[in-house]
Amino acid sequence: MSADPLHRAGTPQRRTTSQPPGGSGASAIEVRRSARRRRTVSAYREGDRTIVLIPARMSEAEEQRWVGVMLDKLAAQESKRVLGDVELGERAERLSAQYFEGRARPTSVRWVTNQNTRWGSCTPAEGSIRLSHRLQGMPEYVVDYVLLHELAHLLVPGHGPRFWRLLEAYPRTERAKGYLEGVVAVGRLPHLPVADGE
Repeated sequence: MSADPLHRAGTPQRRTTSQPPGGSGASAIEVRRSARRRRTVSAYREGDRTIVLIPARMSEAEEQRWVGVMLDKLAAQESKRVLGDVELGERAERLSAQYFEGRARPTSVRWVTNQNTRWGSCTPAEGSIRLSHRLQGMPEYVVDYVLLHELAHLLVPGHGPRFWRLLEAYPRTERAKGYLEGVVAVGRLPHLPVADGE
């Protein structure tokens, strides 16, 4: 064992990493080491962080491997969770409070199945927001970004500099935009015929 305080037995040790590996939706990862934990590894989301609990005796390489495994497991669990219209509205309310001081107040937020060329839409005069059903099953940070995008339209109708300044408050804007661009790009790939015997 190294003399590094992170590896000392006794009290749980913590370390926060600001850049998670892979495609995690979390902006920070906190690894907590415990001498009482022998073999099990677990993880959960806490606000904007992901907490990963590991045994104190784990090497740095094992830690990195397990952090990746647990992030993948959390992402898979989250992608299976489908929000209903009521939960979607509550989520929009929380996001507005967190990023726009509660100024964006939609009258309705719902999933729709008739939007195949856009991820969401907003009618500012009515205060209504609609999200494409194609977002269901995508990571939560992507759904949050689209919700915030549409909430921002309740405050600024167009896509000018004021609009994008509002979205700068959301730390995962670029990551979510990249994810959605990737989904669109994959949809444009040619579908190759399957050869006989495959």
